Amino acid sequence: MSGVMKRMGMIFRAKANKALDRAEDPRETLDYSYQKQLELLQKVRRGVADVATSRKRLELQLNQLQSQSTKLEDQGRKALALGREDLAREALSRRAALQQQVSDLETQHQTLQGEEEKLTLAAQRLQAKVDAFRTKKETIKATYTAAQAQTRIAESFSGISEEMSDVGVAIQRAEDKTAQLQARAGAIDELLASGALDDQSGLQKDDIQAELDRLSGGTDVELELQRMKAELAGGTTSQQALEGGAGTTQDQSQSQSQTRFDKS
Repeated sequence: MSGVMKRMGMIFRAKANKALDRAEDPRETLDYSYQKQLELLQKVRRGVADVATSRKRLELQLNQLQSQSTKLEDQGRKALALGREDLAREALSRRAALQQQVSDLETQHQTLQGEEEKLTLAAQRLQAKVDAFRTKKETIKATYTAAQAQTRIAESFSGISEEMSDVGVAIQRAEDKTAQLQARAGAIDELLASGALDDQSGLQKDDIQAELDRLSGGTDVELELQRMKAELAGGTTSQQALEGGAGTTQDQSQSQSQTRFDKS
């Protein structure tokens, strides 16, 4: 049972991976990665701003403590000038406590200043990387789009694309059906001509009648040919008769003229 479950899990993961590969668009992945880098850069910038704000707050506190330390020192001098050594000692004690706080704040200030410099440098480096990634991303996207278009054009020309394959299959089916209908029509014509099938429309003649019609048609042609020959022969005879008649008349005229000449 565990083996079956493992196999089912493997098949499911394989199919899911294949579906993800089919659905994945590298351009969308690059845009998503670029967006994440921008978000990281924004976080680093906010971190730099927060550290700078803390540093500025420490500077304000240091200025206040130094002002108080200077004031206590002046008060100690005045008290000592007035002969109030006790007041002078109190003022100097408070000043010493303030100086300890100033020292601690200066240490924190230096630490924050170092962190700020590190974050600023990191933000600059990250900004440079983000800019470089953006340029590379756009180049890869343009190259991918061009390659995709070239692949589709090549597939269309070669006929291996899905759309062209469907068109090719449809054309093949149409050609097959046309060839089948032509073959069927030719076979039916041959069967009708041989008499194996009867023409139900009554327009198709049987073979005997067709042969008689053919012979009759040949006889008619022969008769027409003989008639035309006879007409041509008759026309030639009439022309000869006319020419003969004209010659006789001319001879008679010449004879009559000779007779009148003799009498004279």
